[in-house]
Amino acid sequence: MAKLLQHPPKFLPSEWHIANKNQYHRAEAQRSRSERLVAESQRLVNEIEKTTRKSQSDVNKKLEQRLEEVRFWKKELDDKLEQLVHATEDLLIYQTRLEKALESFKEPLHITEKCLEYREKRVGIDLVHDEVEQELIKEAEIIRGAMALLTRTLEETSEQIRLNRAAKYSLEKDLRDKFTALTIDDICFSLNNNSPDIKCSENVVRVEANSVSLEDWMDFSNTNVEKADKQRNNSLTLKALVDRTLSQTANDLSRQCDVVDTAFKNGLKETKDARDKLAAHLAKVMEEIASQEKNITVLEKAILDQEGPAKVAHTRLETRTHRPNVELCHDGAQHRLIKEVDEITHNVARLKEMLAQAQVELRGLNGRQLALQEEIQVKENTIYIDEVLCMRVRKSIPPRGGDDHGKWAGDLDPDTVCCKSDSQRGISGDSTLKCC
Repeated sequence: MAKLLQHPPKFLPSEWHIANKNQYHRAEAQRSRSERLVAESQRLVNEIEKTTRKSQSDVNKKLEQRLEEVRFWKKELDDKLEQLVHATEDLLIYQTRLEKALESFKEPLHITEKCLEYREKRVGIDLVHDEVEQELIKEAEIIRGAMALLTRTLEETSEQIRLNRAAKYSLEKDLRDKFTALTIDDICFSLNNNSPDIKCSENVVRVEANSVSLEDWMDFSNTNVEKADKQRNNSLTLKALVDRTLSQTANDLSRQCDVVDTAFKNGLKETKDARDKLAAHLAKVMEEIASQEKNITVLEKAILDQEGPAKVAHTRLETRTHRPNVELCHDGAQHRLIKEVDEITHNVARLKEMLAQAQVELRGLNGRQLALQEEIQVKENTIYIDEVLCMRVRKSIPPRGGDDHGKWAGDLDPDTVCCKSDSQRGISGDSTLKCC
């Protein structure tokens, strides 16, 4: 108990001084560490603040550069889209021109085929494969070839329009994405530390699975631009091809029309000359028939008093002169009758011989008259077909020039053309050749 009440030990003065000094030193050391920490903290704060400002500045510059880059590609895409749209609009116009041109060639082909059909109604020796028919066949081939060429060109134009629209779709999709990216980056560029609605989010520092590299991004837009350029250049080339095709087909048809018309004119002149020569020969033959008939009358009067056998023979000869058309031939029976006249009428020498010769010549002249009249009708039929039916309806074929291939001169219905003379009525024996 006594020990518990003992006073604590007392330290020596030296110990007291040493203890104070130790406290002083520890306090000084603690204060120095704290001062250094404060200084370091300030430097760290300043450094981080500077780094943060620099980072934000760099990010802003990068965003600004990115915005400029996207704007550049957007402008490129906009320009290519505008050019492609104009090229497609031009091709649509050219497509319409081709369709009208193709439609306009149907009528000339119909007229050419109609002319060939009409000329099949020529008869006799005039049903000849002449220059007119050759040129008409060539004209039909040229028109069919032109229509085939126009059809192929129209198909190429339609395909090019489809390709243009596909390239346009790619450009528009890329432009929509560029616009969205511009909007997003523009918002990001406008943000600052005092902007409202800024916040920290979890897991933002990540690479999206569907993200692409910068090179891939540039290649994508560059591919769209090159594709648009290619289709635009193809469109320009195709436009030039369409112009040449339209001009070539129109010129080919125009030239061939002129050739056919010239052939028609030359053929008509030749046919009319032949008709006129036949008419002149017909007039001479008819004069000779009249002269021979007078001669026969004189001879018949001279032998009027001959006996029955002679009369029978003469009657037979005269009766057989009334055989129609080609039946009026100098056959064996005819020879036998002449011989019978000689046998029966020994005394009828030179007079009856002369009468027989006169009758033979008259029959020959009558046959020649019929042949000439028929041949003149054949020529009239040919002239009617070529001049009235074909040449009039062909006036609507030649194009009016320029690029307007869709319109032609007014049609003339050949079935309503009136005949000019009685000799032209019903010559062909076909009901399609109508007369007024």
